[in-house]
Amino acid sequence: MRVALDAMGSDNAPSAEIGGVNLALAELPDLEVTLVGRQEMLEAARIRHRDRVELVPAPEVVGMHEAPNEALKRKRNSSIAVCMELHNTGKVDAVVSAGNTGAVMAFALTRLGMIAGIHRPTLGVLFPRITGSVLVLDVGANVDSKPQQLVQFARMGATAASYFLRKVNPSVGLLNIGREDSKGNDLTLNTYRLLRESDLNFIGNVEGNEILAGNVDVVVCDGFVGNVLLKYGEGLAEVLRELVKEYYATRSRYRLRRRLSRPVFEEFLGRMDYQEHGGALMLGVQGTVVVAHGRSTPRALKNALKTAAQASRDNLSLHLAEAIPPESPSPQT
Repeated sequence: MRVALDAMGSDNAPSAEIGGVNLALAELPDLEVTLVGRQEMLEAARIRHRDRVELVPAPEVVGMHEAPNEALKRKRNSSIAVCMELHNTGKVDAVVSAGNTGAVMAFALTRLGMIAGIHRPTLGVLFPRITGSVLVLDVGANVDSKPQQLVQFARMGATAASYFLRKVNPSVGLLNIGREDSKGNDLTLNTYRLLRESDLNFIGNVEGNEILAGNVDVVVCDGFVGNVLLKYGEGLAEVLRELVKEYYATRSRYRLRRRLSRPVFEEFLGRMDYQEHGGALMLGVQGTVVVAHGRSTPRALKNALKTAAQASRDNLSLHLAEAIPPESPSPQT
């Protein structure tokens, strides 16, 4: 199993990427990594397990604020572009990047192509809940979506959840402002009707609180709502961690009880941390691509590599192609 990692993607590149590679290789004995980036920076890096790491030079870097279309034209030798080309030619099994999300999507679409019948790709992230996890999509690939596209997201999400959550016929819910089928805007009302008519295990509308406390396996929403939800969840976890630190720093006669309870709190906060899952899985392209957060830490990138490796082992892209009818009509724009 070989995964290409964009070594120039994160805010702390390439040190965060190098740290993530070292952690991932230590945990996954069958993993090999192709690090793509500026040659002089990679050659100077402290990489363990050198026999399982290949360095591939890429002289250009796509900045976080560069327009994806401009990057496609002007940064054809960027680390993102080289990663996608390696995947397209079969030299790697998956790609991970913490770089410019729009550019990652643009190069994935042009170098790898879309699965036949898919209207648009989507980004899915596993959110923690009281028991297990829930797959939420779209979390930012598409700001505006059509009802037919959300139905495809739901179908792709259900297929992905069946492998990542190891569930047969996972349940699907539509994120809405109420559970009643009469609630919502035109998008959710029309999507509800299409999902109800589909062969998916659709359980109806779900509200925001059910993402963390409910029993639904897949939650579907448009990318605007999903991205706001994702950023709120990341911020909530950080606030909770700071509150716990503040709590343990205050004086109390129950110091021993606090010390004994700290591991429990740390485990709980770890489940809420975005670093636990590492990144968003891009569904709909002909390949395996994981988009990590720009401020990813080595731990987050380690988990992004693990996610990519699992998706590739499960042949998720192939199963998505089988789940989507090639003749799916394109929605009117």
